[in-house]
Amino acid sequence: MMLQRLALMFCAALLPGTALAARDCAAPAAVCEARGDGGLALIERGTPLPVLVDAGDFTAVQRAAEALRGDLAAVAGKPADDAASPSMAIIAGTLGHSARIDRIVRDGQVDTTGVAGTWESYLLQVVENPEPGIDRALLVVGADRRGTAFGLYELSRRIGVSPWTWWADVPPPVRPTLHVAPGRFVDAPKVRYRGIFINDEEPALGGWIRATYGGPNHQFYERVFQLLLRHKANYLWPAMWQPRAFYDDDPRNAGMADEYGVVIGTSHHEPMMRAHDEWNRYGKGPWDYTKNAATLQRFWRGGIERLQGREAVATLGMRGDGDEAMTEGTATALLERIVADQRRIIADATGKPAEATPQVWALYKEVQDYHDAGMKVPDDVTLLFADDNWGNIRRLPDPASRRAGGYGVYYHFDYVGGPRNYKWLNTTQVERSWEQMRLAWAHGVERLWIANVGDIKPMELPISAFLDQAWDPDAADLAWIEGYPAAWAAEQFGPEHAKDIGEILTRYTQYNARRKPELISPDTWSLVHEREAERVLAGWNALVGRTLLLGAKIPASHRDAWYQLVEYPVLASANLNHLHVAVGRNRLYAAQGRASANAWADRARELFARDAELQRVYEREIAGGKWTSMMSQPRIGYTHWQSPERNILPALATVDVPEKGVTGVAIEGDARRWPVPLASARLPVLDPVAAPTREVVVFNGGRQPIGFTASSRTPWLKVSPASGEVVDTQALDIRVDWAALPEGEHEGLIHIRGKDWTEVTVVVPVHKPPAHRGVRGFVEGNGLVAIEAQHHAQAVAPADGQWQVVPNLGRTLSGVTAWPATGAPATPGGDGARLEYPLVMDHDGEVEVRVVLSPTLDIRHRGGLRYALSIDDETPQVVGMRLDPTPGDPDFRAWEAAVIDNAHAATSRHRVRAGANTLKLWLVDPGLVFQRIEVVRRPLPPTTLGPPESTRR
Repeated sequence: MMLQRLALMFCAALLPGTALAARDCAAPAAVCEARGDGGLALIERGTPLPVLVDAGDFTAVQRAAEALRGDLAAVAGKPADDAASPSMAIIAGTLGHSARIDRIVRDGQVDTTGVAGTWESYLLQVVENPEPGIDRALLVVGADRRGTAFGLYELSRRIGVSPWTWWADVPPPVRPTLHVAPGRFVDAPKVRYRGIFINDEEPALGGWIRATYGGPNHQFYERVFQLLLRHKANYLWPAMWQPRAFYDDDPRNAGMADEYGVVIGTSHHEPMMRAHDEWNRYGKGPWDYTKNAATLQRFWRGGIERLQGREAVATLGMRGDGDEAMTEGTATALLERIVADQRRIIADATGKPAEATPQVWALYKEVQDYHDAGMKVPDDVTLLFADDNWGNIRRLPDPASRRAGGYGVYYHFDYVGGPRNYKWLNTTQVERSWEQMRLAWAHGVERLWIANVGDIKPMELPISAFLDQAWDPDAADLAWIEGYPAAWAAEQFGPEHAKDIGEILTRYTQYNARRKPELISPDTWSLVHEREAERVLAGWNALVGRTLLLGAKIPASHRDAWYQLVEYPVLASANLNHLHVAVGRNRLYAAQGRASANAWADRARELFARDAELQRVYEREIAGGKWTSMMSQPRIGYTHWQSPERNILPALATVDVPEKGVTGVAIEGDARRWPVPLASARLPVLDPVAAPTREVVVFNGGRQPIGFTASSRTPWLKVSPASGEVVDTQALDIRVDWAALPEGEHEGLIHIRGKDWTEVTVVVPVHKPPAHRGVRGFVEGNGLVAIEAQHHAQAVAPADGQWQVVPNLGRTLSGVTAWPATGAPATPGGDGARLEYPLVMDHDGEVEVRVVLSPTLDIRHRGGLRYALSIDDETPQVVGMRLDPTPGDPDFRAWEAAVIDNAHAATSRHRVRAGANTLKLWLVDPGLVFQRIEVVRRPLPPTTLGPPESTRR
């Protein structure tokens, strides 16, 4: 069952008598507080049912049953009665491994159709008189050991226990009464292997492991296995940053994984079940197959032999030492020989055909080139496609292709590498990971989904979303992802504030995805154009206000979870943005000679200290200091792709402030201090639609206040205040009497004089556009029309498809994409699939149209992705987007810019006419996500997010 339905059940449980409650609580095996017809009490008057499991069943089942007993006790407030012969119970077991369950099946009391023989499937069903002495029971029947365990963990989730109950200190809800509805519920995963990769784990997770467990031993991994299984996941690439080695660090690690039923693999560059650091420990000679093949073969054989029959997925192939490329160019023949030799080792070491051991070949970075060059691997090997380390999948198979080993995807929520590390907080929008993995599923990727989750802790939301989607990608439709943040919030904090919490989680990840925190600098948000810095900080301030207001309503029992999952990421992210803007203001104001530059330096120091204080609360105060070191990833002070060893306050400027006041003037669009010798201060154009006023500031460069006057002799231009004293800054209010102006171009002047005889004349250019009365659409202002892609006037759907709005998937609003996205390219024109946008343009002329897209890559290897664009009845122009993460590729720089901005702007040129125009955005290649459209007559001012959306009439 998907998480949205789970949350609805608990919302329904708290809303008895509603239609929602009646519908969901009657669903097979639904768990609600209200008793329905034929329901079985899991908890009655604070006493839970016992959980019965045969002693001969798998250890994984025993452990899951013990977890459910503990969860029921936590929800009920006490454990089950210690009765030797209970009259009602939860009975769990695995087909063929539980005598009790097998007897119930033989007696015909339960139908195992859809369960028996189906990988990891399970059944939940209330039955009558399952065995002598038990009047009623909830059966949990699994096809295999993980199927049974997943049924038990699913029941834990249904009674309200979050998968993050330990990892994020989410307390189980107290429910004195809970009932499970009658009916037969069968479930099974659609993706065979679903898991996470713990990576880049220093200093945060690594420091926490050392402080908590002494090292990456079985006690640590036991907690990881529990987290996976509570998400019904089954697969792990263990932590491998040197000097870590899963099998070697603690002999009990592998056995513990097997006891829980977790399948262990090794990462994309660790072949044959060997950790990277084991070569440092036991290898001899170079990590080079052309020079040291025999030693490498012995080393790899040891990795396979120590499996001792345990489940695993063996990584094949070979990269260079240290996760680098193995050779210059594409050594296809060499890699084919390596894979063939590795498979011979697998067959010899296991005594079984090689295909009996699951294997994966990771097409990561340059290994993708081998595949593109035509390298073949045996059909039973899973081909693991990869993203570009920034959440954009590089390549996907033809949807019609099939192979025995199937296909997988390796995805990233965390990365160490260029153009910049990102490890501190979650910056992955669940809408983007969902959209990319939906593409993967549609293209037949059904064998293995794995996400690099870094330290685990900051990535709680995307981990849950990724694993929940992997369980049943078909059920994870657009409505599912729209409701996911609120449903996930309900699972952690209950339904009362779930919608608001979900919105906060959505907004902070959207804000962080615009530019990852590690990439933000004092220059990121413009201080002189489009009020960008003010707009960005206003968004963060509003989000902080909502978070603190809502936080006051969160019960004390949930405060630890609230700080980890909501409050810290919001406050710390907002603080970081404020810090960089403060540093930017300090530097700008120092260059302008403002006395306030020093105050902004002080403010930056305060914000830097606040970052440390927020981290201290996370690591030392909440949960009794449980999470020491966990937020220690450096995020401030980057100078290149690699992180600094610690947070470093960016360089600040100091101004030697004179005692007497000194007049200075700053204007919008210009970083200089005025007056400037032999130059005139000139504002950007004022426009009644897009820019009815502009910013002019009189500032003081000294300690003592200084007087000034401001005036205009232009009849239609007013400025206020006309005079005053400036202590720090004084913004001037500039107003244009638009009714007094004819259409066209005009100029006015503002005269500013300081008491120190400083004089500045500011030229005020003004454009009054034609009225175009009665014309509807997005109105040009200041030579620009900006439109969010979602705001189309008409959407002509592709044949057998539709245009879909993916909420929040965009830097400024959302994303629009055509679905399904597996078909052949479309031909633009005629009545083809398109989005239409009405424009109201000032006058005839040529424009550039910038279409801002999510940085989707060439997943089908067709030479890039394309759309087409036309205005009115012109022939559509086909426009390409080519982004390639391969260093040295002609499109590498475009890719690098796109992942930094989390968007790419493709351009084309067109002619418009005065008045009404219709812009048509045509579908060509499926898979593109359109964010916004900008129609410009002149170059845009340099900002990160672009201008606000234009007025629509």
